[in-house]
Amino acid sequence: MLLNVRNLYFGYKPGTLLFRNINLSVEKGKIIALAGESGCGKSTLLNIIYGLFDWQSGEIYLEDERLFGPKGNIVPGELGMKLVSQNYDLMPYLTVSENIGKFISNTNLSEKKQKIQELLQVVGLEDYAHVLPKNLSGGQQQRVAIARALSVMPKLLLLDEPFSNLDYSRKMELRERLFNYAKEHELSVMISTHEIQEILPWTDQIIVLQEGRLIQNDNAEETFRNPYNAYVAKLLGEVNTISEEEKSVLNVSKNYFFPHQIKITENGLDAQIVESRFAGNHYWNKILVHNIPLVMYSENKLEGNIKVEIKD
Repeated sequence: MLLNVRNLYFGYKPGTLLFRNINLSVEKGKIIALAGESGCGKSTLLNIIYGLFDWQSGEIYLEDERLFGPKGNIVPGELGMKLVSQNYDLMPYLTVSENIGKFISNTNLSEKKQKIQELLQVVGLEDYAHVLPKNLSGGQQQRVAIARALSVMPKLLLLDEPFSNLDYSRKMELRERLFNYAKEHELSVMISTHEIQEILPWTDQIIVLQEGRLIQNDNAEETFRNPYNAYVAKLLGEVNTISEEEKSVLNVSKNYFFPHQIKITENGLDAQIVESRFAGNHYWNKILVHNIPLVMYSENKLEGNIKVEIKD
């Protein structure tokens, strides 16, 4: 096991705890999503693992080496890890290439140049090699920071919302290049996100935090098919949430289900189409079932009345 966090307790103030008894592990070469809504503790946990915050009790191991955080390190951060936070900390008077190569040895300058070029391609910044950070957008600076972290080939790369400042097309390009590079070099990556669906195809494991508690720790498919609660389901996309009374009326087993779980059928519940809107690869529909408003997806535009079943 590459990383082990055991019985971790942490609080910013004496007498208050954000984390209570957090336990998690990361295998070598795996991509781990650390998910949850804003304020749940994702960034804090990454900072603790990297060694920037002291924790009250518990143990953290990188491979077989026990870590002690700021108390045990003169220089902030743990050897064998790199953290890319939302503060990119680039050197303002160094070019993109020079920033990426900052931690690469000068012993073999030809190899160094080749490595920098390779990482420029990974983050899609080949045309910006000689540009200063001040002339880059926030998303471009973010990509430089990721490339610089990759340059030292860390055992564990910690990424805090790494796609937050990227437009959709750049986000899709970067995530595929980045995760393929990590897999190719057997790098372990822990990436914090509040939008699991954006990286779902690449993740080996999803750890979900809610108000400082670890509430689910499964592979991507199990998390999607069996979310622990409505909170987890909402991280995966649009969700219908209903009351206990409505659950009985609809004859479903849970208080939440996804729009794609509502299917048109010949024999089922009567549903009235309130609106049907084009949404790209599907139509988004607001329906009423026994006066309960629900959202369902369909291949075609819907009108009038239909019958549906909910496959939860």
